[in-house]
Amino acid sequence: MERIEVYTDGACSGNPGPGGWGWAVAPEGAPFGSGGERNTTNQRMEVYAVLDAIRTLGTDGSALTVVSDSTYVVNCFRDRWWVKWQANGWKNSKKQPVANVDLWEPLIEVVRASDVEFRWIKGHSGHPMNDLADRLAVAAIPS
Repeated sequence: MERIEVYTDGACSGNPGPGGWGWAVAPEGAPFGSGGERNTTNQRMEVYAVLDAIRTLGTDGSALTVVSDSTYVVNCFRDRWWVKWQANGWKNSKKQPVANVDLWEPLIEVVRASDVEFRWIKGHSGHPMNDLADRLAVAAIPS
């Protein structure tokens, strides 16, 4: 089975502030998705973009490669932070509550139930698909 490569991004106007998220499938940029919230953070939008992309594309058994410029997202899965968070009662290494648990829990659930790999890409580096995901996220920020 061929892997679907999906690029994701989150954006925020102020942090916290109004924010948007977006994702698009390479190489053509379609399908794609986006949305926004009036009061959020950049990290929430990064996580939500991935959650929506996997819910939309990966629950039918499709193999996905999620490409993100968010080390927060990519490192969570690459370094298995989520395993430690769960074992520690959703506390981070500083013994503080993990931010965005309401998004991490469903994201971890769909990742575990799907064939998903993660890859990091440098943001704002001129990569057409990363730039498209960024444009979708920025355009979705509520005014």
